[in-house]
Amino acid sequence: MDFYKLEEKIIRHKEEIEKLQQEDDGGDKTRIAELKTAIEKEWADLRPRLTAHQIVQVARHPQRPYTLDYIQALTEDFMEMHGDRRAGDDPAIVCGFAFFNGQSTAFIGHQKGRTTRERIARNFGQPNPEGYRKALRVMKLAEKFGFPIVTLIDTPGAYPGIRAEELGQAEAIAHNLKEIAKLKVPVVNLVIGEGGSGGALAVGVGDVLLMLQNSFYSVISPEGCAAILWKDQTAVAKAAENMKFLASNLDEMGIVDKIIPEPPGGAHVDIDRTFKEVGKQLKKTLDELMSKPVSQLLDERYEKYRKIGIFNEE
Repeated sequence: MDFYKLEEKIIRHKEEIEKLQQEDDGGDKTRIAELKTAIEKEWADLRPRLTAHQIVQVARHPQRPYTLDYIQALTEDFMEMHGDRRAGDDPAIVCGFAFFNGQSTAFIGHQKGRTTRERIARNFGQPNPEGYRKALRVMKLAEKFGFPIVTLIDTPGAYPGIRAEELGQAEAIAHNLKEIAKLKVPVVNLVIGEGGSGGALAVGVGDVLLMLQNSFYSVISPEGCAAILWKDQTAVAKAAENMKFLASNLDEMGIVDKIIPEPPGGAHVDIDRTFKEVGKQLKKTLDELMSKPVSQLLDERYEKYRKIGIFNEE
């Protein structure tokens, strides 16, 4: 069963809470507390039973907060930068500078869009090469002035169209991997939804990898995996189960550095609480990284990626 069916009771409670909170007196506090408790109980029963494919649906939930939502909630005076100075501007990637806890910080992330019109304009969060080159341009600018960098990852993957290939999609991704690895400022990567393939990794190299509890990070989407290995789109659930790409799986393998808890029902059910948890963890992580000398940052970043994929079998 789809997650969207399973969450119907939670969504009804959420909508009632929002309706009560919009009342002039802030609503019936006792009733709001009861509804929040009901959501917690429903989620405590539902969450352990969710399959990998259903958690993928949570990560892709259309009401889940996107990059611009986090930027608006957590920063001040965001100034967006446009264009890669070569081919054009890619709306699928948002880049710019803002104050985060009083510190000038570069924020870079995928943006999917809410409405159909916005999703088409943003190419459903699938960047073209100019998007990755724009991201690197802003990262280099941040390095020049000593600003830390935060990337927010939420994409099904890089755009696979002919024009993207003609403009050097693979080269743009590979170039970013090499250049970001050498940046002399702290880089924090945060997976807020789906981290798909090289489209995510192109802005996903850094010192610390954070993941929201119901996000995933993978070399390919479960749909792509099902098409290649099973040649059958009905095998998507099987692919998701076998890929081991959830935050909990990556934590066990030592790939993710910290899992940020989500409120009962997922990030979309209590967005303010999600922002609070993300802001708290980002501040803690950046404070720790900013205290390290550049040589230590670069050495630890190198070792971090060298260790991925190394396993000892008894």
